[in-house]
Amino acid sequence: LWGQHKLLNFFEVNVKLPTTHGGNVMILYFSGTGNSAYVAKYIGKNINDEVLNIFSLLKNKDFSTVTSEKPFVVVVPTYAWQIPHLVRDWMKKTQFEGSKEIYFVMTCGSDIGNGGYYAKKLSEKMGMTYRGTAQIIMPENYIAMYKAPEIEEAKAIVNAAKPSIDATVKCINDNQEIPKVSYKFGDYTKSSWVNVLFNLLISGDKFYSLDSCTSCGYCEKACPTNNIKIVEGKPVWGKDCTHCMACICTCPQAAIEYGNTSKGKPRYTCPKMD
Repeated sequence: LWGQHKLLNFFEVNVKLPTTHGGNVMILYFSGTGNSAYVAKYIGKNINDEVLNIFSLLKNKDFSTVTSEKPFVVVVPTYAWQIPHLVRDWMKKTQFEGSKEIYFVMTCGSDIGNGGYYAKKLSEKMGMTYRGTAQIIMPENYIAMYKAPEIEEAKAIVNAAKPSIDATVKCINDNQEIPKVSYKFGDYTKSSWVNVLFNLLISGDKFYSLDSCTSCGYCEKACPTNNIKIVEGKPVWGKDCTHCMACICTCPQAAIEYGNTSKGKPRYTCPKMD
């Protein structure tokens, strides 16, 4: 299973709780296995702005004010063709001060459906001016249903995403709206009814640990909803699962499975690019 040698670095970069989130911030991101973290940092580097991992804010239910004098950029994965509900709900309860403009960047394995429409609705509820949603196709990580790519294929997909990220950077730098993604009729269904069903049906019930589990606790720390507890040396999953795949993909022993569907599949974390 590729990527396990990178897990210590991934955990430190993407899961470690930041000590502060005050001050002037612009790019906010949440990432389960590293795709959105990569895109957020790529954008931050190219527009020379601060990047904030909101993982600890989600985990600790911290709704403290965030401030930016420039438009906010929210970079998140796509969950059932919308932004993750845990991020949406956090944004509704958090005060955004300074700029009233907001961009969204959604990473996905194939498409974001009609996700931009729901990002726009969220912006309006927050009293923000919506500046568009970018669709960035990255390697698939939802191994509860699909197969993640092997490392060389994953690198090729990430490289292929760079023109889309560069186009997004240009829009932000030029203070232009991100062009609307072309939608098909089925996209409206995916982002509405399918999304509702997805969020009703997902749970942690099918996750379980193998005998190779070493009780390291990575899965517990990596869970943004505090849904995993170590009980008698083994992880136990509760009902508040968002299916981010962080636990199963960042386990250093590959000691977690999801029913029978994850067996034999590579565990995915975003590859380190040259």
